[in-house]
Amino acid sequence: MNGTGGVEQSAERSFITRIIPAFAAGFAAVFLFHQPMLALLHALGITGASPYAMRPIPPLGVPQVVSQAFWGGVWGVILSLVAPLFPRGVGYWVAAILFGAVVLSLVAWFVVAPLKGLPMAGGGHPAAIATGLLVNGAWGFGTVLLLQAFRRA
Repeated sequence: MNGTGGVEQSAERSFITRIIPAFAAGFAAVFLFHQPMLALLHALGITGASPYAMRPIPPLGVPQVVSQAFWGGVWGVILSLVAPLFPRGVGYWVAAILFGAVVLSLVAWFVVAPLKGLPMAGGGHPAAIATGLLVNGAWGFGTVLLLQAFRRA
């Protein structure tokens, strides 16, 4: 025995205690921030996309909103890993919103959409672009808000 088992276990426990709340925050932020923003934009007639869509998504056939929440959880982990690089104070919140709005939207537009056979960047339609930026920015805000609440609890 080399005597580092306790250090390794502590590091592993620390990693897990960071990842689970981050996944949970990103997952929940889809339901509590992303989808309500989508509902607002839908009610204003900016997007035809309906919030809380229950349409089954291949390959597993889970409801669309559950798939979105799962990926929100994955992105929540990524956000939690880069958030220590964000400035403090108001800059932290701005960075979290921009992370969601810009990073998630770019991946959705230029990676996910082509994989699904959809036009990149919402086909260049301003309303589609604005919708992506706003719902993903709301997700970023909600994720860090929930992550901070989980850490305080």
